[in-house]
Amino acid sequence: MGTSTKPTVRTLARQMPKNGGFTLLELVIAVAIIGIIVAIAFPAYQNQVEDTRRRTAQADLLELAQWMERRYSNGFDYRDAGNNPALPFTQSPQDGTAFYNLSFTAAIARDAYTLQAVPTGAQAGDDCGTLTIDEQGNRGAALPAGCW
Repeated sequence: MGTSTKPTVRTLARQMPKNGGFTLLELVIAVAIIGIIVAIAFPAYQNQVEDTRRRTAQADLLELAQWMERRYSNGFDYRDAGNNPALPFTQSPQDGTAFYNLSFTAAIARDAYTLQAVPTGAQAGDDCGTLTIDEQGNRGAALPAGCW
């Protein structure tokens, strides 16, 4: 009879395949890197979204200014029987959730007006604040640098 050798724990451990998973330290490092990337990218994304909404409001203000000029060319009066005319739309964007309310700043004159876009909702914290445009095309904002 031959001698049989019984496998020991040490020899069994050497024969077992190694597990190919990640260590806890590797996972913590990966989560930290993702957190840093998100902390940098998310504010930049938010700024771009606010800028896009502002540009849409500017385009809507220009569209309303053109509408007012067409009114003036028909009767040399921006008003409607002495009163502010009803605007064709009063929010920006024209469909969906409003991020700006569009209106006149005050009662308009026969030959002068000022339109405004007041930020509302998610856009209320916009640095540029209220955007304006008048009958001469003068554009304004709470912080004019880079807003128009």
